[in-house]
Amino acid sequence: MKRIFLDANALFSGSNPESAFHELIRRIGRQAHPVSSNLALEEARRNIRAKRPKWQQTFQTITEPIEIVRSVTFRLPVELNDKDAPILCTAIRHNCDYLVTGDKKDFGHLLGQTIQGVTFSRPIDMAGALEEM
Repeated sequence: MKRIFLDANALFSGSNPESAFHELIRRIGRQAHPVSSNLALEEARRNIRAKRPKWQQTFQTITEPIEIVRSVTFRLPVELNDKDAPILCTAIRHNCDYLVTGDKKDFGHLLGQTIQGVTFSRPIDMAGALEEM
């Protein structure tokens, strides 16, 4: 079963019950093994409380089936800022096949690339990959 890492942006966007991202996260939970980190979970939770408090219940529901792992950091072969490096490091350390993000600002330069076994994927591309699984 494929392991798919969801970053804070994915968790935040997926907490909107009317979004396509919400349905994508539900599909990942049915067809693959969803993974996220304690740092990504807390960042998403903070942003939901501050920006979209009405999404808190949906956030709780979508994160229940996700394996939450402890964040790690180590030297990477690509440039990422200090707050984003643990996301990729954790996905690598926990043998994830994909890292799903809608964060073009911080991860856009890596979309479509595979770094140490982890392929950066936009939500639309992940939906297509799920069709092929």
